[in-house]
Amino acid sequence: MTNSSHHLSVRSRVAQAAGGAARFASRALGRGSGGMIGGEVALRISPKFLAELAASYSSAVVTGTNGKSTTTRMVRAALESAGPVASNINGDNMTSGIITALMQGKDATRAVLEVDEMHVPAVAADVNPSVFVYLNLSRDQLDRVGEIGSVERRLRDGAAAHPDAVVVANCDDPLIVSAAADNPNVVWVAAGAGWGGDSAAYPRGGRVVRSGEDWHLIPAFDGEPLPELSSRPQPQWWLEEVELAPEGPRATLRGPQGVSVPLELKLPGRANLGNAAQAVAAAVAMGIDPAAAASAVSSVTEVAGRYSVHDVNGRSARLMLAKNPAGWQEAMTMIDPRVDQVVIGVNGQVPDGQDLSWLWDVDFSGVKRPGRRVVACGERGADLAVRLEYAGIHCDLVPLPMDALAVCEPGRVEMLLNYTAMRDFKVLLDRKEGTR
Repeated sequence: MTNSSHHLSVRSRVAQAAGGAARFASRALGRGSGGMIGGEVALRISPKFLAELAASYSSAVVTGTNGKSTTTRMVRAALESAGPVASNINGDNMTSGIITALMQGKDATRAVLEVDEMHVPAVAADVNPSVFVYLNLSRDQLDRVGEIGSVERRLRDGAAAHPDAVVVANCDDPLIVSAAADNPNVVWVAAGAGWGGDSAAYPRGGRVVRSGEDWHLIPAFDGEPLPELSSRPQPQWWLEEVELAPEGPRATLRGPQGVSVPLELKLPGRANLGNAAQAVAAAVAMGIDPAAAASAVSSVTEVAGRYSVHDVNGRSARLMLAKNPAGWQEAMTMIDPRVDQVVIGVNGQVPDGQDLSWLWDVDFSGVKRPGRRVVACGERGADLAVRLEYAGIHCDLVPLPMDALAVCEPGRVEMLLNYTAMRDFKVLLDRKEGTR
């Protein structure tokens, strides 16, 4: 029973019991984690279930195109220094998955919820979060999510409906600035913006001009009025002394009132330093000591299987997820330069987006290195192989990620997979390792 069960109506108590049973059955039958079906069943029985369930939680909603799961895991780690936390740690980030996460929040009074960008207004209406974490916005699967301007509008509407909430927003991303600008309680974080291709035009008018880490707006045409906020906001949290070591990035995080705490991550890449900065800022907004938050964030080693390392017949495979042009571009920087074998896998199922033309927007040159072997795989492996060959990267082509590992030599292998390629491969690994 969760901490909030005594606040539930009779109908919602029935919904909770039915949802828990559905989740148990799903797991017992090997049909999945039950993260979605439990919430779906509960919501069918009681449409007000999420609002009633969330009423006694102080919640943070984490959203953005890339980094949602990682940042959610980091915020959860930071909040756990003060007690139990409810969270959808497996990436079930729509309403049903969020319900299931809160149903499992035994003794928790805080919740950290990863929310799909398009579902932020609806989820926030029921959850009434005390903190929003807005990470970044870039083009995702157009055939599933839609045009980037409509996504920015959803985030803007979601935050605007909750003026008492704190919005922890990435000031380096103009689209995020536009989404957060109207709120009275914005905490600006210089989290970085490695991909700027989708923010040339500002949603409120004007064109974005970049100069190093800074940016400002200029009129797109003669006489165009610019919005009141027409340049990068001054960050309240920022990173200094950044070092991108192969064993994990390090930096000093500066914050309000002279805060200075070290970040020594076990997750790769500059992007994860930005995620960590926003996670610490969000945890501090929810009452956690900055030093405790930074220490907890630095302890995270994997996120729902991402960045985990698996031994498969002598191949030490590290898994990384990439889902869209911005994500793939960041993933290129996370490949350990000391590793001579890289597997890249791409599927084209509905959760991935079936239109993979965006592969041609990704600069794959970061993969290329003398002596490195690259293997392409997945349902759309042939499309990927053509793209790599045009980038001057010769690759082998095999059907599946497990086949790709088999053609690699024993030793370390970096594996970059998109959503369903990662999901399906992880199921095979779990069975092989006896964890499912």
